[in-house]
Amino acid sequence: MPRYIVQRTFPDGLQIPPGNGGVDVCRTVIEQNTQQDVTWITSFVSEDMTHTFCVYDAPTPEAIRATATRNGLPVDQITRVSVLDPYFYVSG
Repeated sequence: MPRYIVQRTFPDGLQIPPGNGGVDVCRTVIEQNTQQDVTWITSFVSEDMTHTFCVYDAPTPEAIRATATRNGLPVDQITRVSVLDPYFYVSG
């Protein structure tokens, strides 16, 4: 399955409620994603909470865009990526 980085901008900051509310939001996103065979791996959030960089496995960028629309999430850019393991190059 291809891997992607999805960049998003939240002008007013990322709003995920604390506690069970946040759990419910994340669970809903995960469940909606499965309809397009999209898997949310992890996300990195800027210090000011206005940008996220999310790692996804998905069959296509279009599948990511479809789930983002369904989940009410913005998409600035989708980039297909692969892993570069620096330890592969270190000999010891």
